[in-house]
Amino acid sequence: MSDKIMLVEDDQPILELMEILLVRIGYKPLIVPDVLEALAIVNKDPPALILLDVMMEPMDGWEFLEKIRGEYGMTDLPVILFTASPSVEERLATMHDKRLGVLQKPVSIADLKAGLEKFLGH
Repeated sequence: MSDKIMLVEDDQPILELMEILLVRIGYKPLIVPDVLEALAIVNKDPPALILLDVMMEPMDGWEFLEKIRGEYGMTDLPVILFTASPSVEERLATMHDKRLGVLQKPVSIADLKAGLEKFLGH
């Protein structure tokens, strides 16, 4: 596993902002705007953590998560869902996945740092 944080997000302005924030707080971001490309990368070289947008095409964040947890068996890989939808936290609470978190968009640098530190301990 690497020390990289993978950001899977299909909105270019958000990608650019998050890359700046991740670098500023001391992480090495791996920016992936295509969810299918992200799956291929995760399967070959898993990052330390994935920041995952929920609303994407052709596969949403929930489907991506199901694939890496189930088919790829990556139950220990930390994933933080990155979303503007308040219903995500309700669904998250029913999943009982200790390696899964959520950050609401727009995210502050303090919340981002705290979310990453929760799983990575930096």
